[in-house]
Amino acid sequence: MTKEEQLNVLKKIISIQTVNQNEAELADYIASLFQPYVGDDVKVEKVNYAPGRDNLVVTIGNGGKVLGYSGHMDVVDPGDLDAWDSNPFDPVVKDDKLYGRGACDMKSGLSALVVALLEMLEKGEKLPGTIKLLATVGEETGNYGAGELTKQGFADDLDGLVIAEPRDDLKTITYACKGVIDYHVTSVGKAAHSSRPEMGINAIDNLFEFAKQAKEELAKFDHEDLALGKLTHVISLISGGEQINSVPSEAKLGGNIRTIPEYPNQVVYDKLEKIIDDLNQKPGFNLSINYTFPEESMGGDPDAPLIKLAQKVVQDSLGFTPGVGTSTGANDGQEFTQSKKDFTSIIIGPGSNTSHMPNEFVNLDAYYNAIKFYQDFAHAFLN
Repeated sequence: MTKEEQLNVLKKIISIQTVNQNEAELADYIASLFQPYVGDDVKVEKVNYAPGRDNLVVTIGNGGKVLGYSGHMDVVDPGDLDAWDSNPFDPVVKDDKLYGRGACDMKSGLSALVVALLEMLEKGEKLPGTIKLLATVGEETGNYGAGELTKQGFADDLDGLVIAEPRDDLKTITYACKGVIDYHVTSVGKAAHSSRPEMGINAIDNLFEFAKQAKEELAKFDHEDLALGKLTHVISLISGGEQINSVPSEAKLGGNIRTIPEYPNQVVYDKLEKIIDDLNQKPGFNLSINYTFPEESMGGDPDAPLIKLAQKVVQDSLGFTPGVGTSTGANDGQEFTQSKKDFTSIIIGPGSNTSHMPNEFVNLDAYYNAIKFYQDFAHAFLN
């Protein structure tokens, strides 16, 4: 492909609006690019998650070591369009940067993977192993697609996984990340006139008591992981009551917890649920809890062979050696590494620090470099 053709793939992928949904249209487009090569050594599969939401799996090669390449197809909402200098879904190139929603997170990485594999097929290369492209839905809101693919066994044969999330324009390799728990607590009370509070049960007061105990108890989880730091807990949502002169009959609270390997998610669930159970033994308390977006933390070894190989390939191909780091955010690797086979998952991809921001962009040099890196890394890994 020429650079113009490589750029056109990225532009098309950004122009398909996949704001927390509609990934099936993008999966269809990517599948169409690989369709001319489908045969004994190339397989294209769409794996449905929900209406309009298809994951895509492209397998190239037969047998040997299996390298996984992964990118998610969804993007976050562009927000206030007046904060953008251009239409976020009509990508614009200016000063060697491409602007658009997803340009950084992470359609540039996904596009680089797609182009890298297409060019390898275009050249008629025969691989000594297998590459599996895993394009997922719903990463931004819960890694749903990766979870579905993992459940169906698509990661069970992987020997290594590279996720093309943005990391300092390929200058950092991420190998570990914190887990995630979003929890939601509902407190049910009894309405009464505020001038006669003794006749009601204040749902907000009871919710505050839960919040106090949760902060105190989770603060005791104070071990500091050498790579990921400490568990963090933020109460981030609260609502309740009907009007100013009524005792509130219902209140809700939401919190976000980032876990570390020393405190698996189940340990946190047990602690929160014990607080709920103990409070519900007291008169007037009626609390319940549920969870969304649960992801286990993903540890790792900064000296893992996969990381060393990626560093060598970047140095040989691009002339610099990426550093090694960790992340407090979640990624699809946390789902894929729960497969039946143990393997190392790393993140390295093109992208600025403008994820989820207005005027999100990718440096085009980083995009082109990523295409070359993913090709060279596949050869180094599989040989």
